[in-house]
Amino acid sequence: MTNDMTHGKILPQLIGFTIPLVLGNLFQLTYNAADSIIVGKFLGDGPLASVGTAGPIMNLAILFISGMCMGAGILVSTHYGARQMRVLKRQISTTFLGGLAFSLAVTLILVAAARPILTALHVPGEILDTTTGYLRIIFLGYVFTFIYNFFSNTLRALGDSKASLYFLVVSSLFNIVGDLFFVAVLGWGVNGSAIATVLSQMICCLCCFAYIRFRMPLLRLGREWLAFDRRLLARTFAFGITSALQLMCVQLGKVLVQSMVNMQGIAFMAAFTATNRMDDFALTPQQNIAHAATTFMAQNKGAGQAERMKQGFVCGILIELVYTAAAALLVFGFARQIMGLFVGQDSVEAISLGTSYLRIISVMYLLSGSGNIVQGFFRGIGDLSVTLMSSLLNISIRVLAVFLMLQVSDGGFGCLAWACGFGWLAMNLLEIPLLVRRIRGGKLLE
Repeated sequence: MTNDMTHGKILPQLIGFTIPLVLGNLFQLTYNAADSIIVGKFLGDGPLASVGTAGPIMNLAILFISGMCMGAGILVSTHYGARQMRVLKRQISTTFLGGLAFSLAVTLILVAAARPILTALHVPGEILDTTTGYLRIIFLGYVFTFIYNFFSNTLRALGDSKASLYFLVVSSLFNIVGDLFFVAVLGWGVNGSAIATVLSQMICCLCCFAYIRFRMPLLRLGREWLAFDRRLLARTFAFGITSALQLMCVQLGKVLVQSMVNMQGIAFMAAFTATNRMDDFALTPQQNIAHAATTFMAQNKGAGQAERMKQGFVCGILIELVYTAAAALLVFGFARQIMGLFVGQDSVEAISLGTSYLRIISVMYLLSGSGNIVQGFFRGIGDLSVTLMSSLLNISIRVLAVFLMLQVSDGGFGCLAWACGFGWLAMNLLEIPLLVRRIRGGKLLE
């Protein structure tokens, strides 16, 4: 069901909107870990390496389509807040048709280019064939990835954050069962894991269509699904490509950091993998709070309610602060126990390295939280150039700091945490003055 966020109590609205987003992302993180466990347990290190090697390429492709849909969702929220229902429906249909054609074209390109891409990344010959096969099957399901992201972002833009949680739970459970069946029972190897992933995405899309049919009258467009507006498509692409570039540059930065970590030895790599997983669990809710603020700001911008936008932003900051303080205290206080969950107790060096990292990074979570909520503000008012610039600055400073402290001066594992902090600080130093100028200048509705 839609959720009009242009009136009513703000704090309960933002909290109620955020919780399903957090649960969905935490569920997905848990599922991803289970997927790797199944492949590793039943197929061994080689197939697991194939899946792991394909991961960054898959993530870049998924993040691109996710960013495009996120940008379109901002426009949907704005039209919905303004009650421009005719334009809203054309926006939705144009995004769907344009995205569908785009995803089909990209599928053909990625399937053909899978092996050359892997060869360029120096994937070892003994896993090149299996990795190529796995990646090609995943890319054949790219159109389903688009459909899910399109409906998920559209529903979220209309104030419905619960539906995507339901879809994700069904899809993930099917994926786990499919992995066990195709990999463990039928013995189809990593290709079986890829088929399970594609089928789960297909199931997710069917859930989307069923939900719209029975619970979302606004999206029962009928013949209007065929409406296509080139002017709306151009604006949608401008918003979408900026969001996509932002997400992709962050992912590319992580790949560069990982490549430098890989030169430091097994204990270093194991500790980094474990701390990255913990950071994902700790920082993902911050991003979800920012996404809730984005939808709130966009709807109220469409409704022309500048004062309510300010109040919503303040509430978003409050939620972000409370969550971040709790997360930081937990990670700092239980750092060693957390490392024990991800790394075997006999890996004394990895546990020691990771514990020091977590205690340093937890103190810096506040910088990440403030940067995220400010980005949510700028996305909501439609100024995506700020979010792109700040993300580029953040990841550039982080990569440079890792290079200087780790590669040049041998600063040790703790420098990875400090590098994150420097990147987040730079992001805040860019964003906050622009935020103050925008609010003081009364330019929220421009």
